[in-house]
Amino acid sequence: MPNPKRRHSKQRRDKRRTHDKAVVPTLSKCSNCNATVLYHRVCPSCGYYRGKLAVEKSATA
Repeated sequence: MPNPKRRHSKQRRDKRRTHDKAVVPTLSKCSNCNATVLYHRVCPSCGYYRGKLAVEKSATA
């Protein structure tokens, strides 16, 4: 494998790393129970997705 002949500068290294950052996930409110839910996911609290029942939740009391 070839190795670099010259050292890359800190500026060049940092320019490459500008896109390597953590992204905060986009959250929304469930239309049924107002719980915080990730976009395009079924609500873990009530099992609804876009106003329709997607997953039947068992009532454990």
